[in-house]
Amino acid sequence: MKSLDDDQAVETLSIPLAGKSAIADHMVIASGRSSRQVASMAAKLAAKIKEEFGKIVRIEGLPVADWVLIDADDVIVHLFRPEVRSFYNLERMWAFGDEKDAKVGAA
Repeated sequence: MKSLDDDQAVETLSIPLAGKSAIADHMVIASGRSSRQVASMAAKLAAKIKEEFGKIVRIEGLPVADWVLIDADDVIVHLFRPEVRSFYNLERMWAFGDEKDAKVGAA
């Protein structure tokens, strides 16, 4: 979350998934103002995770950078351009009908 904040991510959201899904413990959703910013945030976040936790993450969507998925095992990060985020509306899908579970800002 700090890395995304440092890179000026917009509308950063953390959704706890523990006990609700086996895919991860947390899902983070954030937006960048452009494809270029989304790609930059993804590359920096992947490097920071490798440096701090020794994990090599899986990244999808980087060449186009409209929607980049970073799979860091127990945390999944979705980085979007705003209009793509609005179209897919993952926060609504993953809030499990409980909007208060989704936390904006630092988790």
